[in-house]
Amino acid sequence: MSGGAKGTGVNLLKILCVHGYRQNAKAFREKTGSLRKALKRQAEFVYIDAPNTIPVPDEENGVEQLGWWFSKPNNCFNAREESTFCEGYDESVQVIVDAIKEHGPFDGILGFSQGASMVGFICSLQCQGDARFNFDFAILVAGFKSVNSFHKSLYEKPVTMPTLHVFGDTDNVIPKEMSEDLLTYFVDPQTVKHPGGHFVPASSPQKKVYIEFLNTFVQKKVAES
Repeated sequence: MSGGAKGTGVNLLKILCVHGYRQNAKAFREKTGSLRKALKRQAEFVYIDAPNTIPVPDEENGVEQLGWWFSKPNNCFNAREESTFCEGYDESVQVIVDAIKEHGPFDGILGFSQGASMVGFICSLQCQGDARFNFDFAILVAGFKSVNSFHKSLYEKPVTMPTLHVFGDTDNVIPKEMSEDLLTYFVDPQTVKHPGGHFVPASSPQKKVYIEFLNTFVQKKVAES
C-alpha cells in the first residue's frame, strides 16, 4: 500500500487507487503524480498492490509486476482474447475488501487499464447489493469490458453509481473502442477523452473535468460534516 499526498482540508475525498497490469502501487503512484498535484485540494489518494505476481525476465528483476487476474495459464493475461480461464480474481476482490477495512472508509475508487476493469467489477458488485462496498463514485481510466466468461454475470445489470470514464484517442494498448464498449454497462456515465495514449492524463482540459466531477462529492461531504 502506498499513500498519496495529503491536503490540510478535513473534507478531502479519500480515493482508493487500483493500478494497471504489470504495475504496482508504488509505480502507479509515481505515474499519477500530476493527477495528485492537480487534485490536491479535492482528494487524498491511497494506492494498493494487486495480489498476483507476473513472471518477469531476469533482466527486469527488482521491478515487481502485479496483476488483478490472469486469463491464461502460466500467469498470463490478454485483454482482447476471450477466455474461460480465470485465476487470481477472487484474491483481488479480497485485497480491495481488506484495503477498505484497513484504510477506509473511501469516498471513491479509481482504476487504470486492467485496474479500471477491476473497478468496474466492484461497481457491479456494489450495485448488485454486495455490502462490502460503499463507494460514492468511480473513475475508470482506459477501462475495458472483460471478455472472460467468469465475469459474464458482472455485466448483467447496469451500474447506476456515478462514474467518470477516461480514454485516449491514440491508446494502442486499450483502444478507445474497447473503453467505449464498456460505457454501455453504466447508466449516465460521464466521459473525458484526451489525444494521448495509455496513461492517466492530467493536463488542463482533463483537470477541469476531474474537478467538476469530484466537486459534487466534496460538497456532499461538507454538507454531511
